[in-house]
Amino acid sequence: MRGYSVFSILRNGLSGQRNWPRVWRSPKPKSNYDIVIIGGGGHGLATAFYLAENHGVRNIAVLEKGYIGGGNVGRNTTVIRSNYLLNGNTQFYEFSLKLWEDLSRTINYNVMFSQRGQLVCAHSPDQLEFFSHRANVMRLNGIEADVLDREEVRRMAPYLDFSDSARFPIYGAHFQDRAGTARHDAVAWGYARAADAHGVDIIQNCEVTGFIRKGESVVGVRTTAGDIGAAKVGMAVAGNTTTLGRMAGLELPIESHVLQAYVTEPIKPLVDQAIAYGADHFYVSQSDKGGLVFGGGLDGYNSYAQRGNLGNVRDVAEAAIAFMPCISRLRLLRHWGGIMDMTPDASPIICHTPVEGLYLNGGWCYGGFKATPASGWCFAHLLATGAPHPLITDYGLDRFKAGRTIDEAGIGPFAWLQ
Repeated sequence: MRGYSVFSILRNGLSGQRNWPRVWRSPKPKSNYDIVIIGGGGHGLATAFYLAENHGVRNIAVLEKGYIGGGNVGRNTTVIRSNYLLNGNTQFYEFSLKLWEDLSRTINYNVMFSQRGQLVCAHSPDQLEFFSHRANVMRLNGIEADVLDREEVRRMAPYLDFSDSARFPIYGAHFQDRAGTARHDAVAWGYARAADAHGVDIIQNCEVTGFIRKGESVVGVRTTAGDIGAAKVGMAVAGNTTTLGRMAGLELPIESHVLQAYVTEPIKPLVDQAIAYGADHFYVSQSDKGGLVFGGGLDGYNSYAQRGNLGNVRDVAEAAIAFMPCISRLRLLRHWGGIMDMTPDASPIICHTPVEGLYLNGGWCYGGFKATPASGWCFAHLLATGAPHPLITDYGLDRFKAGRTIDEAGIGPFAWLQ
């Protein structure tokens, strides 16, 4: 375990932060590995850690075309929950939440997981009835869930618009008290540090440009740092899945879209929970620094760019003010975009691809950050054993051909609960 004494913290702090030791190594790639994971985001790093921790596989390289934390793992609104409706997703995301609850101890790094709870407000009697159905499904799966009436929501979040002139009246809410938030960059750094401690090579600024074939099998990757051989190759590259898949001859049922996130100027404590607006695609929490962190729906066009457009800024601001009029005069400090893999059924893909030696982890839609620990755990199991973990047997590519989709997108308008 790596640690720092009080004196080393003072010494390095007073030096202008110049003398801190590196948290993980920067090795040059070896010519061959047992497993190469393409993508140094949360899912790729978690996979490498659990391969080493759970399966004893340590001859691993994680290849990241940029820097650790520069992709979606550092470009999200950090909400963690397990209030999914459909069989397959319900159990998977609850397993992920349980891993989150012990993650800081597991990787010996404080990911600042705060179980502040999540409120999802209902704006019609029918929507409140639907939330009762969702809560019952969760309870049947052993997951705590509550349905609150209007006055209970008002006591919990009095700053919402409960006036007679509210554009969308609040009838109640679905509440999961074990939901919360975590510090996204701490998650990336923590998994990177923990994987490196097991001997995993984390190689930044190393872009994959193609695959090395032996017959019909993938036996390595071509990169900007040279060719690297591998017995198995796993892809975990978020919004660039289709680009990389085409290099391997795969046409995947995925589209890439921009999802923007926003932060306001800091204010005094106001929003205790993570809160979602049931009338539009809007969700908000408050960071430890005091800024409101929020997001909305996708920008309405396909893109691989980590930036958005002002039309979405307007739409999200309108939803924010309709839901929380008290924040109308806050200044917006910054906004950014992440690239989202969107599948037809709003559910992920974790499977062995039709190409021998090549494995896929992608299609996370709105669920990527909250899925990080379970995704890494299950993908590691698949790569180490060659067999899918019981929690991901429904996440294969073949479900689209066979019509066995997990249609979480069909449960409500905008698929906003994703």
